[in-house]
Amino acid sequence: MIHEGWRALPPEARGGAVALGNFDGVHLGHAEVLRAAHQARPELPLVALTFEPHPREHFRPDDPPFRLTLLPAKAAALAALGARAVIAIPFDAGFAALSAEAFVEEVLHRGLGARHLACGPDFAFGHRRGGDVAFLRAAAEARGIGLSVVPKLADGEGPVSSSRIRRALQDGYPERAAALLGRPWAIRGPVTRGDARGRTIGFPTANIPLGRHLEPARGVYAVRARLPDGRIAAGVANLGRRPTLGGDPVSRLEAHLFDLSADLYGQELEVALLHFLREERRFSDFAALSAQIAADAAAARALLGA
Repeated sequence: MIHEGWRALPPEARGGAVALGNFDGVHLGHAEVLRAAHQARPELPLVALTFEPHPREHFRPDDPPFRLTLLPAKAAALAALGARAVIAIPFDAGFAALSAEAFVEEVLHRGLGARHLACGPDFAFGHRRGGDVAFLRAAAEARGIGLSVVPKLADGEGPVSSSRIRRALQDGYPERAAALLGRPWAIRGPVTRGDARGRTIGFPTANIPLGRHLEPARGVYAVRARLPDGRIAAGVANLGRRPTLGGDPVSRLEAHLFDLSADLYGQELEVALLHFLREERRFSDFAALSAQIAADAAAARALLGA
């Protein structure tokens, strides 16, 4: 359940063990924060507090899209880790001006009625990031609230982080991103109308704008999609700007799902990028493109056992 803001929360969202963070991607390190909150007070409801939009989107609105998960997907991933409620604080100019002391008193203490907190070691909050973990520990203790500070999770390549996952995706390694996330990375969004060129060669596609999602490496991927009714369909997808067809101003995902004839226009799909097959490139003509799409589909079927 997603709750926007911290005022007038229902009973199930108050008095809990609260995990704090931006949680972009909800990766394995984030899972440790939720686990620590629950283990400290297992008798309390587990609550995740996050910010929407991501603070970076507020302070640097002209940056290219970078999000790994938008709020619905983030909330679903947090719920899968046991969060009974997700508190999405609207991050606007007014909230950005809130002092660190006010954040603890008004949001965590009065608003959420938090009884235990968990966060990473670099969690910062309040106006100009004036509050750090040391400040949070003292402020929480003064109000009888416990705090668990969770060390960064690391592997042989270094700390698990959202920025590291973004780099893996932008470099064309979705498998590396999946290992850090604990699940394949997926783009979730509504199916929009395309120009239906794929239907003419037997490869109809579901077109999904990237929107505020990070743009991973442009090219062709083996994918699995979750349909609105819960079914899973294997497929092949192109992510890019279709240079052979004249080029698009922005990238989009075009997914051809194997052995599926349903009309998905207007419905929401979640398309997981599993394997990078090749880079996007311009072909000499439509026939050459068609032949390559057939080869890509065969390669994706072989990889996915579809």
